[in-house]
Amino acid sequence: MRVTVAGAHGQVALLLNRRLTDAGHDVVGLVRNPAHLDEVEASGARGVVCDLESASSEDVGAAVDGSDAVVFAAGSGPGSGPARKDAMDRAGAELLARAAGSAGASRYVLVSSMGVETVRDSAPPSAGAEDVFTSYLRAKLASEDAVRATDLAWTVLRPGRLTDGPGTGQVTLAGRVEDGAVPREDVAAVLVALLDEPRTSGKVLELVAGATPVDAAVAATVRD
Repeated sequence: MRVTVAGAHGQVALLLNRRLTDAGHDVVGLVRNPAHLDEVEASGARGVVCDLESASSEDVGAAVDGSDAVVFAAGSGPGSGPARKDAMDRAGAELLARAAGSAGASRYVLVSSMGVETVRDSAPPSAGAEDVFTSYLRAKLASEDAVRATDLAWTVLRPGRLTDGPGTGQVTLAGRVEDGAVPREDVAAVLVALLDEPRTSGKVLELVAGATPVDAAVAATVRD
């Protein structure tokens, strides 16, 4: 399977690239900065410069052409303001979805965030949330809603707080879970398992560390 990963230089994405490549998949990694190509290619992906904040639909379509699936793992990053949160975390995800549909890549996995439901219907954020984080949650929620309205075989993954510790291979994965953290390595493992299980299409799943092996956790979501 050819998988295009947007935001391929991100911490989760670099782990994902390697896992997909090791599993025998052909990986194309989209990056904004040409300086990141070497590191992306070292992770096993074929790097392509494609800035989702400025590229045209035609440019993105060409980048994903021939792909069976796409993963939106891009993000505006720490230190960015509300405008960039909207431009990347919402508009970038929507642009990639349109391009994927036009290019025939029907499978779309969107990496979102736990907490987005706290701002649905313009609800105020939880106490103490910073304005920029609220903008991030609103952008992520809007991207989810836009992708869910498409004809793509979409899956939305909402990880909890990301950590850099080693993955355990055990998680809690369901439509709703208690707040918590999860190693980036386990997020990458779950993304691979979701791509390998097409019956997870149409599901919105939250993810934190837990006690269930990744494959079993993904299989359980199909039975639910």
